[in-house]
Amino acid sequence: MKLSGKTAWITGASSGIGRATARLLAAEGADLVISARREERLQQLADEIGKQGRKVTIATVDVSDRQGMQTVAEMIASLGGVDILINNAGTMPISPIINGRVDEWEQMIDTNIKGVLYAINGVYPGMAERKQGHIVNISSVAARLTYPSAGVYAGTKHAVRAISDTLRKEAIRYGVRVTDIQPGSVDTELPDSIVHEKIRAAVKGNMYGEDMLNLKPEDIANAILYAITQPAHVDVSELLIRPLVQEN
Repeated sequence: MKLSGKTAWITGASSGIGRATARLLAAEGADLVISARREERLQQLADEIGKQGRKVTIATVDVSDRQGMQTVAEMIASLGGVDILINNAGTMPISPIINGRVDEWEQMIDTNIKGVLYAINGVYPGMAERKQGHIVNISSVAARLTYPSAGVYAGTKHAVRAISDTLRKEAIRYGVRVTDIQPGSVDTELPDSIVHEKIRAAVKGNMYGEDMLNLKPEDIANAILYAITQPAHVDVSELLIRPLVQEN
């Protein structure tokens, strides 16, 4: 198995890309730390993966909770650290900027940017000390584009892309690799985080409707596996992945 002897921490593991990635990495031999807010779903996933003989540790935490993430990092350090971080947790309560939904802006900034940084801060120093590791950040096609009503969301994903590339340049000296995965439209629960009713309906209808052949979470999990199983001298810095029918 490609990941035998490796341990990975996956945030946002209770559904979608995170859950699919946990299943795939476990099938390839990795032990896991899985974190999310929904403990019951994490436990179900842990029970499923545990039947494969993999060691699974659960951490119920919101990535925007700085102290909670520090506690998870300390727990991971006590277990010997992780080889792979999959920064997957995210939220997308988009709306026109003129609506002034400041609480939702802060939620996206806290989850999509700060949460990524909290996780990196929790494991990167240990990776650097051991001179090996791989950090995978899940951003979005919105890291390259902007859309009406998605300005703040796109801003957070542009930030993740910038953070990823900067970290990649800094981490070279420590033998740590960094990959930014940029999915297009994926069939996940992400649109459910849109509070603005008309926009939620439009997104689900236009991007997630029956005529839209979306990517599946497993497609992104396969891309992650590709990136993290390349030879040590290969750094897959970015992967932009769209469904065939998505133009932008």
